[in-house]
Amino acid sequence: MNKIHFISLLLLIFNAELLLAQSLNNAKYIKPLIGTDGTGHTFPGATVPFGFVQLSPDTDFQGWDHCAGSHYADTSILGFSHTHLSGTGGKDLGDILLMPFTGKTVKDSYRSRFSHQAETAAAGYYFVKLQNYDVEVALTATQRTAFHQYKFNSGEQAKILLDLRHGLVQNEKRLESHVISSALNLEDAHTISGYTISSGWAGKQHVYFSIKLQKPIMAVKWLSDSLAKQNQRVVLIFNEKESVQQIKVGLSTVSIANAKDNLLRESPSWNFEDLRNNALKLWDNYLNKVNIEGSKKQKEIFYTAMYHALIAPNNIADLNGDYRGADNQVYNAKSKSYYSTLSLWDTYRALHPLYTILYPKITNEIVETMLAHFDVQGYLPIWTLWGHENYCMIGNHAIPVITDAYLKGIRNYNVDKAFEALKISATVNHQNSRWDLYQQFGYLPADSIKKESVSTTLESVYDDWCIAQMAKKMGKASDYAYFDNRSNFYKNLFDKKTGFMRAKNADGSWVGDFNPYKISHASSSGGPYTEANAWQYTWHVQHDVNGLIDLMGGKRKFAAKLDSLFTISSNIDAEGSTADITGLIGQYVHGNEPSHHVAYLYSYVDEAWKTQKRVSQIVKTLYSDTPDGISGNDDCGQMSAWYIFSTLGFYPVNPANSEYVFGTPAFKSAELQLGSKKFKITADNLSETNIYIQRIELDGRPYAKKYIYHNDIMKGGHLRFYMTNKPKK
Repeated sequence: MNKIHFISLLLLIFNAELLLAQSLNNAKYIKPLIGTDGTGHTFPGATVPFGFVQLSPDTDFQGWDHCAGSHYADTSILGFSHTHLSGTGGKDLGDILLMPFTGKTVKDSYRSRFSHQAETAAAGYYFVKLQNYDVEVALTATQRTAFHQYKFNSGEQAKILLDLRHGLVQNEKRLESHVISSALNLEDAHTISGYTISSGWAGKQHVYFSIKLQKPIMAVKWLSDSLAKQNQRVVLIFNEKESVQQIKVGLSTVSIANAKDNLLRESPSWNFEDLRNNALKLWDNYLNKVNIEGSKKQKEIFYTAMYHALIAPNNIADLNGDYRGADNQVYNAKSKSYYSTLSLWDTYRALHPLYTILYPKITNEIVETMLAHFDVQGYLPIWTLWGHENYCMIGNHAIPVITDAYLKGIRNYNVDKAFEALKISATVNHQNSRWDLYQQFGYLPADSIKKESVSTTLESVYDDWCIAQMAKKMGKASDYAYFDNRSNFYKNLFDKKTGFMRAKNADGSWVGDFNPYKISHASSSGGPYTEANAWQYTWHVQHDVNGLIDLMGGKRKFAAKLDSLFTISSNIDAEGSTADITGLIGQYVHGNEPSHHVAYLYSYVDEAWKTQKRVSQIVKTLYSDTPDGISGNDDCGQMSAWYIFSTLGFYPVNPANSEYVFGTPAFKSAELQLGSKKFKITADNLSETNIYIQRIELDGRPYAKKYIYHNDIMKGGHLRFYMTNKPKK
């Protein structure tokens, strides 16, 4: 082949790849309304992958249903704010609210009725008609900016509420006090700037903004004291002949100047459709990493799951790399990335392993963020929001995320510093940790640690195992021995008489009145478990399943207890709030993360067909394409990541050992685009009833392991399942 023909062939291949990527258009299947009803706690508004700005309607500001600002069951809208949480069980953000209206200027709410029939939610786009005012609202976003387009149809004078008091808080009293200070500057007829500093879930949260209006402001009506230093609320009044108003908003955690710079550089034009299309293309670029063969319904559920898996964490760094760190001082990230909303107790399980396959560059940037946080805070992040630690949940699960990245060869950061951060975070006491007691007793004694002693011990031993593996890989023999020993502490809480993990006192006695069905939510009633009971947390030994099997008396007894978990009564003995306990199959709780690996444990006792049966049941019954289509809080994408892995046919039971345990595939074909390589998954003879795996081939050769290695996926190839309707026992 001569040089000209060779170049021509390369161009043809390149163009074919480009056309394929463009033709996939998987973002069209995104349905942001999935998860907005029930307890999913997702929001329907406009954002881009890892977006700082998440622009969405707020149907209320208080109550557990409104952790994401809106709830599908509501019939009215308060306004549109620029920052939100996706799928969490806690409320915060909801900063800088805008609400278009007509008619009287009143002091309080401008709430408007709306109908879901006059609402559209898509990738990077949201539309709704406000019935009270006959105003059509269209929203889109870039990474750091928002774009509002309001069409006033009534012919009345156009008005817009700008509310700096608004936020997603516990109650009306808190609404008045959560903003510590704020400022609102009317720079000219087209420009408004300012900031809010609020006390929220993660302490002081700074939000600086720059607002540009295409049509000039004719007058301003202050609803608050114009000289006040907080909670400013104003009505902007426009020429009544102007039927369309466009508004651009830039945000920053650092300064008004940076907010202006973000706005100028990311959203320079007034072309709404251009920005909307750019957001759609960006979503396509991320979602086209996976192409599945399935029904329209399957694609809508799958690609919406990918969408939710990419909403958080949020990159809160400005375009110039500036960000506000854990101590509220300003720093600069050379990568121009600093990720927050790290819900690590949830997301270490599947979301971060998913990134290592599809988005390894993002994984590296997240590790860099964690190390920057360590530099300031003195230990790795636990649950960060707006750059700050909020200490929500237990364990320190930045540890498995960093270990997983390191062991998979994602190492474009200071690895020695990373190991030091792991070690310090797991040995030096800080808030919510008592390593002195943990090391002294080999567990956290319940008479000293009144809340979550069992769950925290079990989560910590997993972190210990992760540190041990990184130490081993780095040749740190003494560190390996120390943390490997601690990783066996789970054995100290297993009660062979009852067959459960139980709370133990410092003198070695079991805590009395044991009831394995009693669920205690630590925030409301204390108790030894975290949003769970003994039935659910007893299986939380992700790093040593074989050790847990031995404790339970062998494979047959282990399998029998697993059977009981899924078949015993779903009734629970509740103590305190149990809103997180959803998606029950027997005592298995899919709506909360500690259960997520459990269906895969049958594979460790030679009963993989039961894993296949249960995974298929969960996929088909606890996920759907409806607004209540997520069976629990999506928790920053973890519920969605479980679905993505499980429908592809495998799952990281141990999120840091580079093994993915087989379940059962849900699609006849799926292809992962891994840089220049592709990994194809096919399921021959798959059907509604053919959910059982008869045999597996990898690259045309029989494959007998119960898991597939990370490296086997990343080098590209073909994983082929042969399906049948008969369990292979």
